Order: sequence, then structure tokens, then C-alpha cells
Amino acid sequence: MNLIYCYDAYCGWCYGFSPIIKRVSEEYKNLFHTEVLSGGMILPETPTHIGTMANYILKAYKTVEDYSGIKFGKDYLWHIENPDLSDWFPNSEKPAIALCIFKEFFPEQQTAFASDLQYALHYEGRDLTDDAAYEHLLEKYNINKITFYEKLHSETYTDKAKYEFALCKQLQVSGYPCVLMQVNESKFFLLAKGFTTYDDLKARIDNVLKELENNATN
Repeated sequence: MNLIYCYDAYCGWCYGFSPIIKRVSEEYKNLFHTEVLSGGMILPETPTHIGTMANYILKAYKTVEDYSGIKFGKDYLWHIENPDLSDWFPNSEKPAIALCIFKEFFPEQQTAFASDLQYALHYEGRDLTDDAAYEHLLEKYNINKITFYEKLHSETYTDKAKYEFALCKQLQVSGYPCVLMQVNESKFFLLAKGFTTYDDLKARIDNVLKELENNATN
């Protein structure tokens, strides 16, 4: 039995949801493994400047703060408030590749690393399309830099990230965050579609576990 968390590093609502999924994955770690999949929310055929989405984010981030209690950092908001001065061209691929690499090193800390990626972007204002944005996390998790950057630019891990994008589509995920419980190869329960409070998510997980237990005893 797995908990599947479909997210994107650039998704502001996922950033607001990150403390919740971290708490849940830790709380239920003895019952199931939490697998984080990158959805590929921003994959432009040609690089698209942050200015094309800045006005939307400028309004939306306050709603995320109000609902989740999370805070967006001034270094991130500078790019949103001054798009004409920003050099950002958002793209979900590189942080997705980074997550694939990290999962091989620390499979039990996927939600923590995904959260760290989002904090690096949405609070610290790091450009996740820039290799340098990951250096502090390599130090934090004691990952060899040469090994990491070789993998970051390899076709193998690019293909792994693209596989996750395809898997999210196969799971019919149309928005982020999204949480599913996989009971077996073909049976899934949808637990969260969009931002969900800790209490609601926990209640839904407990209801599914109770249902499965009842089915097993009948």
C-alpha cells in the first residue's frame, strides 16, 4: 500500500500543502510508503518568461497564504512584483530530475526533499532552472556534487522525470496537489484534489483504512 503525492515544484498550492503532506507521511510511515511524483506543470516548448504568469501569481499567492498559513519570501516575490527586471524562465523539468535523483539516495525522505525544493523557490527565491539552486541541498543531505550534477544532465534521469509526468497523466491528475492511496496494482482512492487541510486528509486516510479493514474481515 502506497500514498502517492502528485505535485510540482512550481505549484504555489503545493508549497502551502507541503507541511501537511510531510506531517502525514511521517505519521503513517509504519503503514505505508509515500511516493512523490512530479507532474510537469510548466513544460514550455520554448522558454517563457515569468512575466507571462506574474499577474496571476501576484493575486494567487495571498490566497495560498490565507488558506495554508505558509509565507512566500521577499526574494521570490521580488520576481513576481518586478517581472520586467527578472531573468526567470520557469520550467518544471530540472527540479523533477533533481527529485528523481534524490529519491534514489533517500527514498524515505521524498516529501522532505520536495518541500525543500519548494521552499528554495517560493521563500528563498532560488531559480530552479539554475544548477546552483541545488547546492545548498546537496550539502544538507550530504550528496556528492559531482555525482548529482552528472545525473542532473543525463538522459537517464531526464527520462525518469518524463516517466513521472506521464504517470501523473495516466493517473488522471488534472491539478496539484493531488494525493491518492494505492491499495494494489489497479485500485486507487483519491484522498485530495487541490489544497486539503491536515484534518480532512487524515480523516480520509483513516476512512479508507477502516474500509479496507472491514472488507478484509467480511
